[in-house]
Amino acid sequence: MNNIDTSSRSSFFPRSRAEGTSSQRAKALTKSLARNDAERIKALEQTKDDARVSIPEGIKDFARIKKAVDAVPDRDNSAKVARLKQQIENGTYKVNYEALADKILASEF
Repeated sequence: MNNIDTSSRSSFFPRSRAEGTSSQRAKALTKSLARNDAERIKALEQTKDDARVSIPEGIKDFARIKKAVDAVPDRDNSAKVARLKQQIENGTYKVNYEALADKILASEF
């Protein structure tokens, strides 16, 4: 059932027991370990500059800002929200129109 000739193949695991004679195993081991020949080393040196990654300064700034924001403890505004909700329900909430206009102008410019 198994008609595959494995004598010419190098072993997948260099230290595993391979079938065949010890000289065949030695040749297979030598072949599997001789992967960094001169051509491959030259190709690696040529592509070394192409394999660099640069991260834009904007992304670095964003990461620093996010780290700083994450370090700030959470604020509990539930009391303020409950107070404002109660004022709105009672009809006693007064809008500060000057402050609202200032905020709108500040966001536009």
